Amino acid sequence: MCGIFCLLNLSPAHFKWDKTIYEHLKRRGPNSSQDVTVTGRNPCYQCLFSAHVLHMRGLFTPQPVQDNAGNLLVWNGEIFGGLPVMPAENDTAVVSQLLSSCSSPSEILTVLSRVRGPWGFVYYQKAGEYLWFGRDFFGRRSLLWKFDAEVLTLTSVAAHTSESDQFAWKEVPAVGVYRIDLKAVAEAGTVTFEVFPWAYAGNDDIFTCSKTVLESVPSGCTTVMNQSGLVLTSPVCPLNMSIPLNETETHPNSHSSVKDLERLLASKEKGDEVNCLIDVLSEAVRRRVQSLPFDEQDTSPDNDHASVAILFSGGIDSMILAALADRHIPAHQPIDLLNVAFKLQEPKKQKESTKKKNKNKATDSEADGARSPTSSPFDVPDRITGKAGLRELQDLNPERRWNFVEINVTQEELHKMRQGRICHLVHPLDTVLDDSIGCAVWFAARGTGFIMEDNDQRPFTSPAKVILTGIGADEQLAGYSRHRVRFKTSGHEGLIQELAMELGRISSRNLGRDDRVIGDHGKEARFPYLDEDVVSYLNSLPMWEKADLSLPRGVGEKLLLRLAAKQLGLGPSAVLPKRAMQFGSRIAKMENSHEKASDKCTRLLTG
Repeated sequence: MCGIFCLLNLSPAHFKWDKTIYEHLKRRGPNSSQDVTVTGRNPCYQCLFSAHVLHMRGLFTPQPVQDNAGNLLVWNGEIFGGLPVMPAENDTAVVSQLLSSCSSPSEILTVLSRVRGPWGFVYYQKAGEYLWFGRDFFGRRSLLWKFDAEVLTLTSVAAHTSESDQFAWKEVPAVGVYRIDLKAVAEAGTVTFEVFPWAYAGNDDIFTCSKTVLESVPSGCTTVMNQSGLVLTSPVCPLNMSIPLNETETHPNSHSSVKDLERLLASKEKGDEVNCLIDVLSEAVRRRVQSLPFDEQDTSPDNDHASVAILFSGGIDSMILAALADRHIPAHQPIDLLNVAFKLQEPKKQKESTKKKNKNKATDSEADGARSPTSSPFDVPDRITGKAGLRELQDLNPERRWNFVEINVTQEELHKMRQGRICHLVHPLDTVLDDSIGCAVWFAARGTGFIMEDNDQRPFTSPAKVILTGIGADEQLAGYSRHRVRFKTSGHEGLIQELAMELGRISSRNLGRDDRVIGDHGKEARFPYLDEDVVSYLNSLPMWEKADLSLPRGVGEKLLLRLAAKQLGLGPSAVLPKRAMQFGSRIAKMENSHEKASDKCTRLLTG
């Protein structure tokens, strides 16, 4: 992984380079930083390429990579399949070599279509003087763009400023790849993006991307669909839109328990799907936990540092990732479980009359944050379920060292790091939800907290460069409460439409932000639930095989995943209802409780 940057300057005399962005990029890629400038012959333009490498796989390869023909590549990606990459090879070098052999746009698209894994890239094709760039099908790597004063900038991460909306940073839509004819741009003085969209194999219909691109194209630039009708082949199969003949009656009073899952697991109809999901998801995890630098693949017992960490709440998504990672990581190596908690505020003293009034009311300490005098102010819901999940994993494999990292964040540290760092990483997203999740993920990924050793708490910082995250499970398996609302009002047809929309917008709502936030620590986010084979398998199944929202919370949503958890030997975590990170970590309790998730967050604007 790395931080990549390209600045296309149509007026070289007015060259400028924001050093704040440079520092953000350097944190993403601490192992190597290098700049290369390309100058057009006639007419004149200038391209500055800057790459900052986090060495993750194969031989160390500084970037930008320039071949003998003068082509130049900055690549922020990981190849987990599709293209052959030998253990000693670096995927950046492999992609550069393949692209250098391409003489036509269709050949470049063929190379990119074959990649299985996350990527963002910028490629200067000297023959013809073209600039190619884009993100993978899901947008798992961040890429931002802006056009200001005859300068087009492409970058993994930007910097928050008080600039006007006219010249604001925007995320490059993950609807395809883009090409700029540098000769034409230099002559006209304006930038036109030629779009090559994603399309399903064997289907002439392409994704509706024109509207998405037009909404995000920088001011002063234009976009056109490529005239030759060329497309990238989608790495996943289309979503199964089948609707059952009879809508299932709801059973709101049903009791959700592990026994419910055992009963469903015993049915022959579910068994094959569960085993297939475990197989494909296990392989996705294997690819991500074994693709490491040579020094971290050391199998000797002396290597006792974790190479892999998991964003861990004890919920079903992270529990399954931990259970599957346990299959593929050497037994002597620990796995770091990163559990973040924001300090609960002291409850206000109640008047005596209020105490009497509430005396007989049932309380739920997990819901309202109340705690006993002996508990910690960091005993938030995700800490409680995280410790319970840890015990399940220890029962599953007592020989493994599971480092449960308690990451405790005070309001003072939150405010300091948000203003100094996080507001720049979340940008250009700006909602209350982006603030909450961005801050929670940043502190979790930093991995600085405490672990218990011999009944004693000691300071600990996770050294793992690879961080597994469970994003993508809810979007595909109807895990959010809004999915139940849609199912209740519109049945399976409405639910399927909602899930299709979820996966289509995951790049702009989640993935770019999470990549920027996690990458700020010189670590790499990996998303097993968004592995192309996993998505294709889930897309192939009818909706009712994946989720049954007529069943109660804790069973019906993500039903297939819950059955897989039971099959893997997990217990109570298999029936934990979904709890959003901002509520489970209690960061939402630290700020204005009257805010809506979709409101613009003033705390980010003042950063």
